[in-house]
Amino acid sequence: MNYHNKVFKPVENTVNGETSEETIFLYQQEGNILTSLYHGGKIQKGHLIGLVDKDGNIDMRYHQVNIDGELMTGLCHSQPEIMGNGKVRLHETWQWTSGDQSKGQSILEEV
Repeated sequence: MNYHNKVFKPVENTVNGETSEETIFLYQQEGNILTSLYHGGKIQKGHLIGLVDKDGNIDMRYHQVNIDGELMTGLCHSQPEIMGNGKVRLHETWQWTSGDQSKGQSILEEV
């Protein structure tokens, strides 16, 4: 699985998350290293970096500045699913490493 130049948007997120359908992620991949810049909704600017395994699972860390000017950090594990239209859906389990350190789940879909 290669995520290079794929664009994703969240379609679901738990209430303690900051991403929304207005958040846009542009994924870049070199070898097994994945990066993304993202923004939109409650997020002014964010960045993630992760490693992609042979099955397309992603182990990542992220940091972002929200619209309140707070720097937030976390970790996330994403598991891909190929949808009927051939696009990728990512099932994510994440946890804040800042703030209340709560956990959540989200789903992103390739645009």
